[in-house]
Amino acid sequence: MTIAGQTIKLRRVIIYAVLIFLAVFYLLPVYMVLITAFKNPADIALQTVWQPPDPVDVEGFVTAIQEFLPNLRNSFALVIPATILSALLGSLNGYVLSKWKFPGANIVFPLMLFGMFIPYQSILIPLFQFMNSIGLYGGIPGLIVTHVVYGLPITTLIFRNDYAEVPTEMVEAGKIDGAGFFGVYRHIMFPISLPGFVVVIIWQFTQIWNEFLFAVTLTSTASQPITVKLSQLAGGEAVKWNMPMAGALLAAVPTLIVYILLGKYFIRGLLAGSVKG
Repeated sequence: MTIAGQTIKLRRVIIYAVLIFLAVFYLLPVYMVLITAFKNPADIALQTVWQPPDPVDVEGFVTAIQEFLPNLRNSFALVIPATILSALLGSLNGYVLSKWKFPGANIVFPLMLFGMFIPYQSILIPLFQFMNSIGLYGGIPGLIVTHVVYGLPITTLIFRNDYAEVPTEMVEAGKIDGAGFFGVYRHIMFPISLPGFVVVIIWQFTQIWNEFLFAVTLTSTASQPITVKLSQLAGGEAVKWNMPMAGALLAAVPTLIVYILLGKYFIRGLLAGSVKG
């Protein structure tokens, strides 16, 4: 082997060693949560924090399921309609802004994108007052509306960039064949929207599922999602840490499943329309 070949091989070994080290370092909190969830509360101590459970105890998962089941239902009742609505509305917005030019379109789109840069905290008080005034405070419907509206800028941007690469001739041909606004969308734009929908579904599902500030501010106790319930277990003088850790794992499973099922399409869909030629 030549010196150049040895250098390339050594460089590759170093790169893989660094990547493995970083992966192990990144997964340390996951390991900590996992082993703590399967420990008996009496065995959880600072001195044995890194040791695997011996014996394995599933009491934390049983208690977590009983404790968090209503909040898991609330989270699913929130995230599924909010994700679907924000994806559909974002798709329609992207379709309009890319293929149906109208006076002021170049102003509407930047103003809509500006919504991505508005911090949650800056609108929390007026949002609370508005939801309370229209009777949507305290329940899941108000939280769904909030996440749909707050998600529209990013979903519109993704679909607009995706649809911008669709030849305008296809839209014109649909109009000539007698298709109207929704006809063109249904028969031409929607069938080729799978990459964009995958990206939006993963993005919105993850953001809405993990969101805490709106959830804790705009819902009553009976409507709180699992993120709020988990935060309430951190206090107290004697916390059985196996149960919060088990609850954290249960809360992470839905987003993990979404990424396992759709993850391979995520980057592909995210880059759709970003490369021309």
